[in-house]
Amino acid sequence: MIKLKINGQEQTWEGDPTLPLLWFIRDEVGLTGTKFGCGEALCGACTVLLDKEAVRSCVTAVSDVAGREVTTIEGLHPTGDHPVQKAWRQANVPQCGFCQAGQIMQAASLLMQNPKPSHDQIREAMSGNICRCGCYQRIENAVHLASTGV
Repeated sequence: MIKLKINGQEQTWEGDPTLPLLWFIRDEVGLTGTKFGCGEALCGACTVLLDKEAVRSCVTAVSDVAGREVTTIEGLHPTGDHPVQKAWRQANVPQCGFCQAGQIMQAASLLMQNPKPSHDQIREAMSGNICRCGCYQRIENAVHLASTGV
């Protein structure tokens, strides 16, 4: 049996230990904010925090997170008022919105590790997250805004 925490809640899994964390989060726990994009860790739509570090849940096995803390977009802030989420709204970032949960989780991880990143550091940290709508400038501006405390 695999035990882990998702958004502070104890979870157990007795199934296939190689099941991708993405599918455990979505299908077993019922949290659908984490999106399936490419299935190969190339787009970032499935990004979650694992002990506060951004990981791609589509290629992370449930067994790899045993005993650890996973945070999804639903667990970032109970009312959606994490500084990154506030900045996202203030900067009017979303267009289609599909990539936004992964983008926000990547940005939150960056700011946990580097509270005052430069624009170059923001671009580098966010470069693995693809936005099909091309909202990269607004994303960068929102991350910078969040770093100032909104």
